[in-house]
Amino acid sequence: MPFTIIRNDITKVTADAVVNAANNSLLGGGGVDGAIHRAAGAGLLRECRTLGGCETGQAKVTKGYDMPCKYIIHTVGPVWQGGAHGEKELLYSCYKNSLILAKEKGCASVAFPLISSGVYGYPKDKALQVAVSAISDFLSENEMDITLVVFDKNAVSVSEKLMSDIRRYIDDNYAEEHCDSPYRSRNVFGGQMFRKAAPKAVQLSEDICAAPISFENMDETFSHALLRMIDERGLTDVQVYKKANIDRRLFSKIRSDTDYRPKKQTAISFAIALELDLEETERLLEKAGYTLSNSIKFDVIIKFFIENKMYDIFEINETLFAFDQSLIGG
Repeated sequence: MPFTIIRNDITKVTADAVVNAANNSLLGGGGVDGAIHRAAGAGLLRECRTLGGCETGQAKVTKGYDMPCKYIIHTVGPVWQGGAHGEKELLYSCYKNSLILAKEKGCASVAFPLISSGVYGYPKDKALQVAVSAISDFLSENEMDITLVVFDKNAVSVSEKLMSDIRRYIDDNYAEEHCDSPYRSRNVFGGQMFRKAAPKAVQLSEDICAAPISFENMDETFSHALLRMIDERGLTDVQVYKKANIDRRLFSKIRSDTDYRPKKQTAISFAIALELDLEETERLLEKAGYTLSNSIKFDVIIKFFIENKMYDIFEINETLFAFDQSLIGG
């Protein structure tokens, strides 16, 4: 999946490249920087001593040594000084230059910490906005699996108004007799409950002309229905799978296998990408054997965003993460 937020120790994450939030010397420090140097071993420090440091906003690459990655990309984030000293532009450059290096090295996957959000004092909500902006800009023209690794859910900050609105919506709609797992869904074909395996996923929404969607042929498969709706909207496959935060390989599988049955999160992400209303979303989910239920908190949150015509998948996933729910995407 193109963009994922996970809660983990970045030194334990497997990727082609892991990004280190370094200081200008590149010789190690506290926080993520110190943890990566300790995990990579003495060889990393020896190579870093040959690099001559690094300017703020720039990036340099070393081997991965004892880390579970081929490369470590070292980038120096800005120290927060109130926001009027070019911090946003410098932080954006950290992500941009790191991703350029990863592409040059042929990396298919990259793991980032939330740069500058620790001892450098960059407010976490603002740091997240810059990270999402830089990563989404890169993904609009490139294919890569990018993971943002945070220590806890408090690292991802959702606006208080949005959180308050969603809590009120949950209070009004969440059934008392409930199951909190988003992977348990009613099988509309057999009428029984079953559990789907949990994926980990996060992508940016674009404006779409809201052409009408037809569901007259109830015998068509999910794949047929999805491809028909893409055509009805006048969209390209690339536009849709990028908006849906779906990997190109997974979309190709859906296109080539007419009987492919997606996970619930995948089906929902396509509904978001196509900006379907609630009724249209339910009908698309039925094609894959799912439904939205007020007894599942994940489903209630999804219904809130759809009912309020809020189709930014990044915003939806940040909110799901804050509520300890699975993210949507491939």
